[in-house]
Amino acid sequence: MPPVAILAGGLATRLYPVTQSIPKSLVQVAGKPFIEHQLNLLRAKGVARVVLCAGHLGDQIKFAIGDGKRFGISVDYSFDGEMSLGTGGAVKKALPMLGDLFFVMYGDSYLDIDFSSVHGYFMAGDRNGVMTVFRNRDRWGKSNVVFEEGVVSCYDKTAGTSGLEYIDYGLSLLRGSCFESFKDGTCFDLGDVYRRLILCRQMSGIEVMERFYEIGSVSGLEETGKYLRRKLS
Repeated sequence: MPPVAILAGGLATRLYPVTQSIPKSLVQVAGKPFIEHQLNLLRAKGVARVVLCAGHLGDQIKFAIGDGKRFGISVDYSFDGEMSLGTGGAVKKALPMLGDLFFVMYGDSYLDIDFSSVHGYFMAGDRNGVMTVFRNRDRWGKSNVVFEEGVVSCYDKTAGTSGLEYIDYGLSLLRGSCFESFKDGTCFDLGDVYRRLILCRQMSGIEVMERFYEIGSVSGLEETGKYLRRKLS
């Protein structure tokens, strides 16, 4: 199973004042820091190694999680440094740890799906990226993807495209070569990488049927807490 890059470098302003002193990954959810729920889930899905792309207050995550051994998973760290690198720049910096093929997910997402199926789908194809998509119809966040016949043909987070039914589920599998055209140490968004892949028809898609959970907002935090308490009871 490829390693997983977890993007955990944001400021999490929507959760202020809690995240003024701790990173979002350490916010308590269902009795433990959220990152612990993520690591336990990834281990259960067969993932052996994680690279945490950290920024704001990232040293606190490293102090709390360490090398990941107590969770049964190997954890390495890649830090933005003095300047925020954005989601794309953070992955670019972590490439030496990630290798040629890796998953990318966000530090505020809980995605209880079959990672091995996504990997198998990617390996059976011939494109450089695969995005998981969910037929959201604006129910849990604004839909931002056009998905047709196994291909992602549009990715629009500005809501400038009408009639969108799918949303980026929050898990992608990418080749390291997808980042070659971006300069080291520059700030750019992961969406910029996706749009270049789409333009070249190199982004396939796989539809998932289970909804996602997230802690990026107060309402999302409450809903995810309820879900995890039910799941762990």
